[in-house]
Amino acid sequence: MREIPGRRRKFSFMRHGGSPALLRAALTCATEWRWPVLPGVGMRTGAGGRAGECGCPHQDCVVPGAHPFDPGLLAATTDARMIRWWWSNRPAAPVLLATGGRAPCAVSLPAVAGARALAAFDAARVRVGPVIATPTRWSLLVAPYDLEELGELLHRQDWVPSSLRFHGDGGYVALPPSETGAGRVRWERAPLRRAPGPWLPHVATVVDALVEASANAPDGGSRLAY
Repeated sequence: MREIPGRRRKFSFMRHGGSPALLRAALTCATEWRWPVLPGVGMRTGAGGRAGECGCPHQDCVVPGAHPFDPGLLAATTDARMIRWWWSNRPAAPVLLATGGRAPCAVSLPAVAGARALAAFDAARVRVGPVIATPTRWSLLVAPYDLEELGELLHRQDWVPSSLRFHGDGGYVALPPSETGAGRVRWERAPLRRAPGPWLPHVATVVDALVEASANAPDGGSRLAY
């Protein structure tokens, strides 16, 4: 997933009601784990704003509140001063992880399929890393991969459900404890704090189970719900 383009114009960011937990989360990711982060657009507030409406100019935004806008995705950083400045001005902004490069990548799938896959991993005693959950989707963080490697893995599959999404270089995911249009973002499996950062599985160890769980989801794995 890449930044959703749009004309720069005035719009309502979330400016009040933020939690110090968001700043702490952003600083932990950036300074302790060296994961580049940036603020998400957030949800529209104030006069003229409707509940559940994204702060960006697009009324039909498919990922309300949970995508970059200003600054853009390329601004993601591990610089503590920049992060403190961002969240001092927008304390309620979602925390976005810019995936790929040296940062973690992610694989996301519908929540029902994610719970099923996690149960299968536990039963098989397959170790997984951090798992991010919203009411509609779960995301498994994995070690960085490139498009060539991912392409080879997916080519071996008979069918890859369209509801399975891959967040690599140029992508992003919202991190806890962000609030987005999809609801509150939380850790289903929290990262274990250790140097130099949380352990991450290789995408090859999880992709088969994620494809199967998505394909066997109640809707057949074809419906993409953000």
